[in-house]
Amino acid sequence: MRIKELRKLSDEDLEKKLNELKLELLKERGNVEMGGNVKNPGKIRVIRRDIARILTLKREKGK
Repeated sequence: MRIKELRKLSDEDLEKKLNELKLELLKERGNVEMGGNVKNPGKIRVIRRDIARILTLKREKGK
């Protein structure tokens, strides 16, 4: 997601999106640890960056 798209979301929507991304990251990491077939190896990196964007945005709004 782009930061412009995230800025348009409400605080509740940001929290919901953050929880979804954390769950998705957990599933992807679990799949890798179990030796499963990885369809998109860059997906974990993208998810981590999206989580960081949301956390940064939440911190900016808090100040």
